[in-house]
Amino acid sequence: MTGRTVSVREGGRLARTVAVGPHLLTADEPEPLGADTGPTPGELLLAALASCTSMAVRAYAARQGWGLDHVVVDARFGPRGQIVKHVRLTGGLDPSQVERLLKVAGRCPVQRLITGDVTVTTVPTVVTTVRRIAAPAPLPE
Repeated sequence: MTGRTVSVREGGRLARTVAVGPHLLTADEPEPLGADTGPTPGELLLAALASCTSMAVRAYAARQGWGLDHVVVDARFGPRGQIVKHVRLTGGLDPSQVERLLKVAGRCPVQRLITGDVTVTTVPTVVTTVRRIAAPAPLPE
């Protein structure tokens, strides 16, 4: 996994600017909560999972020298909140290669992260605003 920090800043309404190194993304919620200027946080999670799956499958097939022409991964949330991931493999693959690539697809780093025993530690920082009270007007002489 990458060691870069992901930084999120507020935008209009619920829109957020996500910075990862030199890359900027937008996260938002659909109307009426947000303005739908970007994918929701859940959709970004699905994008991370699908991207990682596709990359892992492609890298493994390349290392093995297998004839994988295309890999397409679609991910969505199912009706009970589960994640449903469809992996489409195109190429001259025999059944044992397909089976191995599907095992790799189920073990990409993001999938292991979200299905494992992950601990999230929240480190709070509270910044208070200092209000300056105007100096009293001088008393009349």
